[in-house]
Amino acid sequence: MKRHVALIVETSSGYGRDLLAGIVRFMRMHDEWSVFLEQRDLWKQPPAWLRGWHGDGIISRATTPKLLEAISKTGVPLVEVTDRRGDGELPQVRSDDEAIGRMGAEHLLERGFRRFAFCGFSKEAWSGRRQQAFVERVNEGGHNCSLYNSAWHGRVARDWETEQQHIMNWLSELNPPFAVMACNDVRGQHVIDACSKLYYSVPEQVAVLGVDNDDLLCRVCSPPLSSVIPNASAVGFKAAEMLAHLMSGNTSAPASQLVQPVGVTTRQSTDVVAIDDKEVAAALRYIREHACRGVSVDEVVRHSTVSR
Repeated sequence: MKRHVALIVETSSGYGRDLLAGIVRFMRMHDEWSVFLEQRDLWKQPPAWLRGWHGDGIISRATTPKLLEAISKTGVPLVEVTDRRGDGELPQVRSDDEAIGRMGAEHLLERGFRRFAFCGFSKEAWSGRRQQAFVERVNEGGHNCSLYNSAWHGRVARDWETEQQHIMNWLSELNPPFAVMACNDVRGQHVIDACSKLYYSVPEQVAVLGVDNDDLLCRVCSPPLSSVIPNASAVGFKAAEMLAHLMSGNTSAPASQLVQPVGVTTRQSTDVVAIDDKEVAAALRYIREHACRGVSVDEVVRHSTVSR
């Protein structure tokens, strides 16, 4: 008889969809589960059907105190794939946020930057872990790091225009060229939009790196956003594997598992070498913007303030 499993995972983000793909890969290999998946976002309240649900196991990415209370009443095993809180007592599989932060720092250090910044979300454990690891690696390289954090959602979250003005104020205090790691691709889009309003050229003056490699969101950015690639599919697969062990009565599985990121997808937002000379940076920016139609040295000179 097949196990009845509920997946409480948001389908509104690329990370959530990749995570579900990993769970599906496990299911195809074993063919032992009958799955219920509810279309949802990350902040949706516990589903009403959970109160009368009679199943065998749950994988949840939207774990809240209310959801934990509802799940505890069912008495079924739960595997968390949430990363919004600190590590708890429940079985958990998540991305290695510390490794993601270090990988982001390495990517930007390799491009020769000497000034760094991190843009995150406050009271989000995953963002805090990435920030700490990023700052530590930047400090190891002998550099300082400017920080900006604000609420992602809820009553204290600012509206779009107000939030963008705060980010612009923060960025305007920094001295180009500098590199910014955003805690995720959503935040990366915020930074690129703010740079555009400040007339900061990305990537010549400001390199911007996101996390999650949400291809559509990264390409909506102008220029396209580089991004660290977490292995969300492996998180989903390992979570399904852990739940299968728990449902079979095996409690020897580790309480927490971390999954390493895959690498960095380099798009235009970090495809640059840091240059302190403003005139050279301006010339490179003009060449980048017009290279595909053909550009001559004389044309570059005409759009510069220095001689050939």
